[in-house]
Amino acid sequence: MANCICELQPTALWKNFYNLCQVPHPSHHLEQITKLIVDFGKGLGLETIVDKAGNVLIRKPATPGMENVTPVILQAHMDMVPQKNNDKVHNFETDPIETIIDGDWVRANGTTLGADNCIGVAAGMAILESKDIQHGPLELFITADEETGMFGAFGLEPGFLQGKLLMNMDSEDFGELYVGCAGGMDATIEWKYQGVALPVDDIALKVNITGLKGGHSGLEINLGRANANKLLFRFLKEAVSQYEARLAKVEGGNMRNAIPREAYAIITIPAEAREEIEKLVEEYAALFNEEYKVTENQIIFTCEEVEAPEMLIPEEIQDDLINAVTACPNGVFRMIPAIPDTVETSMNLSIVEANSEEISIKCLLRSSVDSKKYELAEMVESVFTLAGGKVEFSGSYSGWNPNLDSKILKAMSETYEQLYGEKPAVKVIHAGLECGILGAIEPGLDMVSYGPTIRHPHSPDEKVNIPSVAKFWDFTVATLANIK
Repeated sequence: MANCICELQPTALWKNFYNLCQVPHPSHHLEQITKLIVDFGKGLGLETIVDKAGNVLIRKPATPGMENVTPVILQAHMDMVPQKNNDKVHNFETDPIETIIDGDWVRANGTTLGADNCIGVAAGMAILESKDIQHGPLELFITADEETGMFGAFGLEPGFLQGKLLMNMDSEDFGELYVGCAGGMDATIEWKYQGVALPVDDIALKVNITGLKGGHSGLEINLGRANANKLLFRFLKEAVSQYEARLAKVEGGNMRNAIPREAYAIITIPAEAREEIEKLVEEYAALFNEEYKVTENQIIFTCEEVEAPEMLIPEEIQDDLINAVTACPNGVFRMIPAIPDTVETSMNLSIVEANSEEISIKCLLRSSVDSKKYELAEMVESVFTLAGGKVEFSGSYSGWNPNLDSKILKAMSETYEQLYGEKPAVKVIHAGLECGILGAIEPGLDMVSYGPTIRHPHSPDEKVNIPSVAKFWDFTVATLANIK
């Protein structure tokens, strides 16, 4: 086994993925990776364009004899979700991703890997620089800031793309072709107020929950994993109601589309209640680990004394916040009745941030049925409006409706069967894919989403299967040659 991922097969793909890992590319910090990709395209002498949304488009002419083939778009996104273990020192805005070969998998050292979706970017780059792969007119379209709201896809201008068939390389199970996906909507809830002084003689404690698996809020929302925000607020409700705890600060989660893995709160309590609170923390730690022993690793829930804060959240707002977060929907809301193993509608209570002056809560709602998405939005609005919060929804996009008569689906299915002697699985995915947005802007696009096998994207456990990357590469190359 190679020691460096750039020595893995196919080397053309892995070399490019290695290079992409060397430059920072969390969402909204894409300057360096954009430059790398632009320099790459121009270095090959190919037409290379950066649009107003920060997307990069590189065009490559057809190979001889395939000039009249329907033009194809290879599409991926360049940004990654920045998640790390709490004991890992890593700055996603400056540091490269440290890759590790672990048996048949490539993973990162305590951080997300970014195979979602730079494996797709790397494959496209390798095809552009190849001199022996047969293909028709080709465009590599690499979008910006997909992970935080699909801003690059939303920013596409009609007519920018010339291709008619689109191969989205952003799915996570090789052998599965996706022809539909869920739509989504962001919810943002805010309060603003004046803080209040601490009760006399109170002490301050930091309660901290870590060790959760987290994961992709679309692909892994059905696995029954814990949400750190929901766990923390279960504890806070009892601490406030039974032990006169007061709330000064909360921080939980950091990405809308990642299941929260860590959360903490600064609370104050009467000094004489310290032992009782410490015992309560131990009881909840045991309870959480019992409840989630099948779906989580060891959940760590601790408390320690800290310096007393200057101000607290007003008691009435504190109580409203705790009740609202406790009541807020989270997780799977409904499965698709006709496909019972596929999630239709879900909610991720993604981020909770509160201090003595303001509260900000961010959620991501997903559904393949618009009416169910809006029903869930009404529930969220009702809960937080009753609690006094200001609720706003943004970034709404509809799902991608399947087209089983798709020409690119037919070509890819036939190619897969020729290579592997069996039909691929044709599916709808609960995660949000850029195909739905791109198809709304360019209604004539014929699209399929696929990719190598990736596990636990959006968490530090993310890993990509090496044998599946080789198959993904062979399948992509063969498909391009078979399109007529």
